[in-house]
Amino acid sequence: MTMTQNPKGQHPSWFSRFWAIVRYEMLWNIRKKKFIGILIAVFIIATLFLVLPVGISAYQGTKVAANPEAAITAGSSGFLYLLLAIGTAVNSISSEFESGTIVPLVTKPVSRTMIFLGKVFGVLIILVVSYIVLYGYSTVGSIIVYGPQHNLPYIPVIIVGSLISTFIWVSVLFAVGALTKNTIITVISVIILFLSFFFAAPVVNELAGPSPALNYFPGTGAGGFIIGGAGNGTSVSSGTDNIGINIVNYALYSSAKVYYFQTNLTAVRAGETSVPTGALVYTESPSLVATRSLAVAFAYVIGLLVVAWVALKKSQILE
Repeated sequence: MTMTQNPKGQHPSWFSRFWAIVRYEMLWNIRKKKFIGILIAVFIIATLFLVLPVGISAYQGTKVAANPEAAITAGSSGFLYLLLAIGTAVNSISSEFESGTIVPLVTKPVSRTMIFLGKVFGVLIILVVSYIVLYGYSTVGSIIVYGPQHNLPYIPVIIVGSLISTFIWVSVLFAVGALTKNTIITVISVIILFLSFFFAAPVVNELAGPSPALNYFPGTGAGGFIIGGAGNGTSVSSGTDNIGINIVNYALYSSAKVYYFQTNLTAVRAGETSVPTGALVYTESPSLVATRSLAVAFAYVIGLLVVAWVALKKSQILE
């Protein structure tokens, strides 16, 4: 451990103390059975994404249809983000209070701010490693199952987008955990919040049209299509679940436009058209979609982490 001289004696450097908290956080999480279970579940889901088309095609006696975009779209799932957030962050604050381990932690020569930042950074490292392995696995699998893949150089962008999207739910877990100090309440609250956004956005999109307001809540956001250029017909979900893909769409189709249509429910009921779109609601550029999804995500992450930090600093800890 690096030491720095102090008039009162030798003390660990700031980095040594900070890294000790980071290591503690990582070990605290990855030793939990729920983390291992959730990580296994995530890889099972990724495997099913690769295996199911093969099974269905074999049953039908046909070849698996080529999908050159499979690798960069495989991980863009709000459910996956929630699972990994719970697996890495659910024990970070609330369980410390429940188990009493917060008491010896705060007696160490570290501030509560350092403890908080160390926990955030520890979760970030776990997620970075998890996503690199997951996307490496799904990319190789996509090439094997779906054939040659397009836009593979953008995989790092997709990974960063997935990290930011996941950190929205990590921040929610931190904030609720710091406020309630109860893991069960934290998990239930976050799941209810996720399901509310998960089901509300599609319903609003179908019944009331793709409202721009949907883009300011965590989730898929409004649904539209790129019209113009090489990306013509590409579907777009402009919310925080698709940050990486939105950035890639901007890089690839910057001169195009994203069109948002209201679904023609009468045509759906009558079965008149294969794509029953109705009136055009609004249009916007891929650059706006990408920058807004990033800005909204950062606003949630920063705001919720500040709430969690303040709640931790003001918490009364009794030995």
